[in-house]
Amino acid sequence: MQAWQVHESGEPSEVMRLTETEPPTPGEGQVLLRVRAAGVNFPDALLCRGQYQVRPPLPFTPGVEICGETADGRRVIANPALPHGGFAEYAVADAAALLPAPDALDDAEAAALHIGYQTGWFGLHRRARLQAGETLLVHAAAGGVGSAAVQLGKAAGATVIGVVGGAGKAAVARELGCDTVVDRYAEDVVAAVKQATGGRGADVVYDPVGGDAYTQSAKTVAFEGRIVVVGFASGTVPSPALHHALVKNYSILGLHWGLYPAKHPELVQHCHAQLTELAARGAIRPLVSARVPLAGAAAAVQRVADGVTTGRAVVVPAPGNGAVA
Repeated sequence: MQAWQVHESGEPSEVMRLTETEPPTPGEGQVLLRVRAAGVNFPDALLCRGQYQVRPPLPFTPGVEICGETADGRRVIANPALPHGGFAEYAVADAAALLPAPDALDDAEAAALHIGYQTGWFGLHRRARLQAGETLLVHAAAGGVGSAAVQLGKAAGATVIGVVGGAGKAAVARELGCDTVVDRYAEDVVAAVKQATGGRGADVVYDPVGGDAYTQSAKTVAFEGRIVVVGFASGTVPSPALHHALVKNYSILGLHWGLYPAKHPELVQHCHAQLTELAARGAIRPLVSARVPLAGAAAAVQRVADGVTTGRAVVVPAPGNGAVA
């Protein structure tokens, strides 16, 4: 089979190599899956750079979420078991963690549903307890993680403010349903959010960026608001001023979704049921901005690493894998 492999740490476009190799052999409790589609995520870039929380042995195949097909023909969503990731024709995954792909979504959309939407659902509902009528501020609202949070926020009945970088991404955020869009390249984010909320600020801030975005989050969060720290796509890990959280009465909530499949797998199943229902009634639909062949995986990961994509890029290994069977 064909598979992308990383033999040394570095930028994805430099260290990912497309190779011919044998299909992986499933271990105990694992299954072999034919990859129908593989979502491209920022953690894939971190894996290539050797900067992710998990460091698989070299060489490894990146690709942390897929829509795959079992030997008996079922369409499933899975997190491949590294080092045999999803940017390949076949991957392995834990049998107990397989989730049915929603009928309402094609393969590429199903692959893009998992990590971003699970993270958004856990962040907004389990951690921040977002309520209908509250105001949600989403950083990087046009990106893969942010776009999911925007749709989930709207589905929950929140007023959504999206912060983006550039006019093109602003247009995407509006199409996603943001009630207010702030272009950080052209506007003062803090002033714009204060104006949009009548000076009150946002009840919940969803921050996958860190760096300057977190500084803006602390300045725009409302009294008794909640900042959900999802990641650090900016490359800068902020150091929160805890005295500021004290005097302003807001909460800082961390979210590492990757812990839930191991610690509370039943919650992942419950979340997937909620997402499937939302997809069935059209309340959410992953924004797949690019469907690329297997040969284009390295370039797609590099674009995500460079922060120039909107929505989610998805690798489709074989012709015809983009549509529901």
